[in-house]
Amino acid sequence: MPRQRKVGNLLALAVLSALAQRPMHPYEIATTLRAWGKDQDMEIKWGSFYTVVRNLDRHGLITAVESVRAGRRPERTVYQISDAGRAELVDWARELVSTPEPEHPRFRAGLSVLAVLHPDEAAELLRQRLEALEEGIRAGRDALTEHLRQIPRLFLVESEYDLAIREAEATWIRALLAELRAGTYPGLDQWRAFHETGELPPELTDLAERGGSTQ
Repeated sequence: MPRQRKVGNLLALAVLSALAQRPMHPYEIATTLRAWGKDQDMEIKWGSFYTVVRNLDRHGLITAVESVRAGRRPERTVYQISDAGRAELVDWARELVSTPEPEHPRFRAGLSVLAVLHPDEAAELLRQRLEALEEGIRAGRDALTEHLRQIPRLFLVESEYDLAIREAEATWIRALLAELRAGTYPGLDQWRAFHETGELPPELTDLAERGGSTQ
């Protein structure tokens, strides 16, 4: 079970990872995270960035080491990661890598209400998604190959994972489409009849009344 973190926003994890490299002021941290593409790796709400930095400081996970001023710009506080912050960063990374958690992608939400679409329309929409996925996979492979010429693989492992997940999704969609096109998908006739008559078959009516339970 995931631990309760003093600062649980994943943006805090990103800030700690930046400060693990060297001390920085908040603007520099944000610039670094954008350059690293961290907003592609996790959901980052930049509007909460300074609140996260303050909370990390309040809980002793980072500490202020100096204030600097460049020209007429406002004074900026430089932070470094504390021993407690480094321990938190490592422990958090261990948890995220080792412990599966339920995640709720938008595609899963759409699949959960797939029955509201006519099977022919569902098949066409899945075909469109597959086409977009395949295009993205090709681009992702090309980008990964190019990046591997310049960046150690260790720092691209999340890109490999993302590519593998998209490839697995594409494989699953192809199999589903094959069943829909061949007419072998279980319950396809009832699904089609519902959209053509507006009436649920008795077996689906019973299932709906039981809230989808199979017990």
